[in-house]
Amino acid sequence: MAPKAPSHRPGGPSPETPHPLEAFPRVGFLKPLINAIGIDIGEYTYYDDPGGPEHFVENCVHYHYPFIGDRLVIGRFCAIAGGVRFLMNGANHRLDSISTYPFAIFGQGWEDPDVDWKSGSKGDTTIGNDVWIGNGVTILPGVTVGDGAVLGASAVVASDMPAYGIVAGNPAKVVKMRFNEPIIARLLVVAWWNWHAAKITRNLDAIRGHDIVALETAT
Repeated sequence: MAPKAPSHRPGGPSPETPHPLEAFPRVGFLKPLINAIGIDIGEYTYYDDPGGPEHFVENCVHYHYPFIGDRLVIGRFCAIAGGVRFLMNGANHRLDSISTYPFAIFGQGWEDPDVDWKSGSKGDTTIGNDVWIGNGVTILPGVTVGDGAVLGASAVVASDMPAYGIVAGNPAKVVKMRFNEPIIARLLVVAWWNWHAAKITRNLDAIRGHDIVALETAT
C-alpha cells in the first residue's frame, strides 16, 4: 500500500477577512471590523452575535469615554460569545464624597471646574491571547485576564484572572487550572499565538493536541 500523502493546509483564513465563515455572517474577526479610539484587538479574535459582529462596540463596550483615557486591549485568537459586556471606567462613580451622584456632567449650574474625570479610574482592561469568553460574561474596569484563560458563561469578572485559569461565578473565581504551573510556564514561553500564520498552520496538530514538546520544538 502506498504511503498516505500529507494533507494540504492552505494557511488559514486571512485575519483581514471580516466574515471568515460565509455561511455564518454572525461570526466576525474583530480587528478589520472595529476602528474605535481606545480599543485594540488582535488578529483572529472573533465575536459571535446574531445581530452581527460589526456591532461589537455598541453592544459590548459600555461607558467607554475618550476623555477618561482608558483602553480595552484584547489579544489574538480570542473567542467572544454573544452577550459579553466590558464595563469601562466611565461606569465608576466617586466613593470619597457624601453623594455618588455625578452632578458635574449635567452642567447648568452644577458644573465643577475642578472635577478630575480620571479620578478613581482602575486603568486599562486587558484580555490576553487565546482567551475564551463565554456567553453573558461581564468584565469590570481595569481587569487583566491572562493568556489561555476560560471565562465561564455569565461570570462577573471583578479582579485579575491568571493565565490558563477556568473561572466562573459572581464574583468570578478560579475553579480549576487548565494545566499545572510548570506546563503553564512552558506554554507562556512558547506563546504560539505570536507565530506567523504559516508556522501555526504547519503545527496545528501540536496546538490542538497535548504534546507540549512538539510545540517547543516546532519549526
